[in-house]
Amino acid sequence: MKYVTYEQGGFRKVGLLENDEIMDVAFDGDMVAFIDEGAPIGKLTPVKGAKLCAPLRPRTMRDFLSFEGHLLNAFKNLGKEIPPEWYEVPAYYKGLPDTVIGPEEVVPWPFYSEQLDFELELAAVIGRKGRNISAGVASEHIFGYTIWNDMSARDVQRRELPIGMGPSKAKDWDGSNVLGPCIVTPDEIDIASTVLSVRINGELWGSDTTANMHHSFASMIEYASKDLTLWPGEIFGSGTAATGSGLEMDRWLEPGDIIEMEAGGLGVLRNRVGPHDPGPELK
Repeated sequence: MKYVTYEQGGFRKVGLLENDEIMDVAFDGDMVAFIDEGAPIGKLTPVKGAKLCAPLRPRTMRDFLSFEGHLLNAFKNLGKEIPPEWYEVPAYYKGLPDTVIGPEEVVPWPFYSEQLDFELELAAVIGRKGRNISAGVASEHIFGYTIWNDMSARDVQRRELPIGMGPSKAKDWDGSNVLGPCIVTPDEIDIASTVLSVRINGELWGSDTTANMHHSFASMIEYASKDLTLWPGEIFGSGTAATGSGLEMDRWLEPGDIIEMEAGGLGVLRNRVGPHDPGPELK
């Protein structure tokens, strides 16, 4: 199944994709509630003229670092080395759910940054409540997967990193996290070898596969759920795939650029970069 959130007539509803056609699933609630209730599909009705939105407004957003290739490339350009602890601990930071936008929306350029970057990631959506979940059964808690474009203000990130608090304004602005175009259920994706790619203005900039993840989604779930309850509708990001960011290649976005991220089984997440406007007069 490929589940979506769509907008029609000012209302957002849950649907699924059948041969690229949106079908309403007759559910009175949002995607998180739909997942929480076990994905109850009612009478399917074709929907015409609807707009795809971000598939869900996550309960929480955890972003990990699982691709060694990305770290080798990125840390070199940031003047850092991979710490030995990375190989042992699937550490993460938390993002802000209200910053999420969806397919075809304009990605805002934060006025306080001169160097905007994309980050190609796959995200697992939690489908079952659980606590102290072992890696061996973690897959039973995954509802599906979606693409996550984790935008970054790189010049701001360079200033913040030495403080050691993790990303803050380098990641946090309205529209800084892009999810979509759908949530695909695990039976429709080979999570062990899913190919991820990113194109800028039609040109392939980067490609990798989930076969290169050092930390699996199962190990992330085990680590995060230690003495902590995970809830349906939370998402776990893979971290950036190798060559999945401009930082790694010293290539940078410009206003108006078209970002297309693709993952096998999921389709394409497409967005345009907004203008770099001068900052507002602060109140």
